[in-house]
Amino acid sequence: MAVDSPTSTRERPVPRAIVPVLAVCGIGVALMQTLIVPLLPQLPVLVGATPENTSWAVTATLLAGAVITPISGRLGDMFGKRRMLIASLGMMVIGSAVCALSTTLVPLVVGRTLQGAAVGAIPLGIAILRDELPPKKIPGAMATLSATLGVGGAIGLPFAAFVAQLTNWHMLFVVSGIIGVLGIAAVLYFVPESSQRNPGRFDFVGAILLSIALVLLLLPVSKGNAWGWTSPTTLGMFAAAAVVFLGWGAYELRRPRPLVDLRLSKRRPILMTNMASIALGFAMYSNALAFPQLLMAPTETGYGFGLSMVAAGLALAPSGIVMMALSPVSARITQGFGPRVTLACGAAIVGIGYLVAYVLYTEVWHIVVAAMVIGAGIGLAFAAMPALIMAAVPLSESAAANSLNTLMRSIGTSTSAAVIGVVLAAMTTRIGDAVVPSLDAFRVTFLVAIVAALISLMFTALIPRAQPTPRRVRK
Repeated sequence: MAVDSPTSTRERPVPRAIVPVLAVCGIGVALMQTLIVPLLPQLPVLVGATPENTSWAVTATLLAGAVITPISGRLGDMFGKRRMLIASLGMMVIGSAVCALSTTLVPLVVGRTLQGAAVGAIPLGIAILRDELPPKKIPGAMATLSATLGVGGAIGLPFAAFVAQLTNWHMLFVVSGIIGVLGIAAVLYFVPESSQRNPGRFDFVGAILLSIALVLLLLPVSKGNAWGWTSPTTLGMFAAAAVVFLGWGAYELRRPRPLVDLRLSKRRPILMTNMASIALGFAMYSNALAFPQLLMAPTETGYGFGLSMVAAGLALAPSGIVMMALSPVSARITQGFGPRVTLACGAAIVGIGYLVAYVLYTEVWHIVVAAMVIGAGIGLAFAAMPALIMAAVPLSESAAANSLNTLMRSIGTSTSAAVIGVVLAAMTTRIGDAVVPSLDAFRVTFLVAIVAALISLMFTALIPRAQPTPRRVRK
């Protein structure tokens, strides 16, 4: 299948604000990942539920994001990417309103589910950039928007902790709703609708089967610690997920207009990029899980720093700033050497960052530096992934293909939450009445993340080299 000419739809002028508008929308959507984290210790009291049940406020967001991302991408290719972007932001606004008005667990989980469904806005935004921008501006714009996924997660923790500490917890959702409303207004004003379409009937059966398979996979991954990894429920859901995935794959291969074009997705550049994305998503989330707990561990442990949630979040916030700041660097590497090299550099730097944390962990600035190095690597890697995907698919499939890549990262982060959660829960030390992860648990976490970065580097090496573009000789 030939890839559409990247200049075919760029005859009209594009507003200069399109990149910052989409970037702000991306950061706002990514904030939903960590928005509720500072509330988790107090949430059982706030909504009158058990700690196990309140964890659904996080799990629901994860599941909704995984399920909706490939669906919104396909709908964007069919009916318009801007239209689906606005719909995604609309779900964020509605979800925020439901959460802001909730006093019990059920409406809170419903609202968090709607907020999670907004995550499809980021791959839709990347696809819009490919449709609208001139070729020379695409690498830098993609790098900026790709970084928002990590930036939003990095700044979400201190932002949410600060707002929750100064005001009523419902204000978190009021603020997120305002961000969503402003995002919708900015998209309507500054972002044009692409003329690129991939018409056809929507694959409802494929969407339902994929949704069931993802829930069967990610639910036991998220709840394995509570249910037990060898419990009949956990093992049964994993087995059922495998069966449904196989059935879904067989069905999709027979469809003329599938939800996910598996024939396209199995191409080596796309397949290897998606596998590297899973490993990088795993490595990224290890940072988000381990570093805050290490910074907040009591000083009596001999290795903890006793920081508050706000202080720990502020210490880690520079990593998000580094991700965004490296967007121009990522674009230059991609333009000079190709996105494959950018992805390899990113994976290697992530591994180096965790190695720094493994060796140096006795001062707060050690952890800050390690987090910034990891953030630099994630920024480079996340910027390269959509460039690799976009170069291998036609314009009519860009939103769906990039949404699938975002889903792969989500699977990586979900798996990381499960694996790292097991490590930190299994290796503990007691300080008075408190039980906290031991130093060995944190160091094992860093080693596991290094292995994930190396696996990503291995898959990156298997991505075919891009054919060099002949240079025009100046006379």
